[in-house]
Amino acid sequence: QVQLVETGGGLVQAGGSLRLSCSASGIIFSMSTMGWYRQAPGKQRELVAGITANGRRNYGRSFQGRSTISRDNAKSTVSLQMNSLKPEDTAVYYCYSDRGNGYWGQGTQVTVSS
Repeated sequence: QVQLVETGGGLVQAGGSLRLSCSASGIIFSMSTMGWYRQAPGKQRELVAGITANGRRNYGRSFQGRSTISRDNAKSTVSLQMNSLKPEDTAVYYCYSDRGNGYWGQGTQVTVSS
């Protein structure tokens, strides 16, 4: 059974930082492209950052320069460090794996207060 479990969300003031983590099980993590997406109320889900199996990173436009994605294959975890957070970053953040037909975590709420 595949599980992606996100942790690290919460409430933070504008300008602050958060680090999200996703722990994966049931997949060959080292072969997976992993990603973080977010979805705000009334908006489409959008890419925040992705990292391929060989470590190549890409970032969504809204988070370029403000976030860093990393992975630890030994621990089957992918993390997202987010800095200079803005109220418009408030959303549910989801972990994603491209294995099989794609898997999603249950999401973790990030709320940025002004």
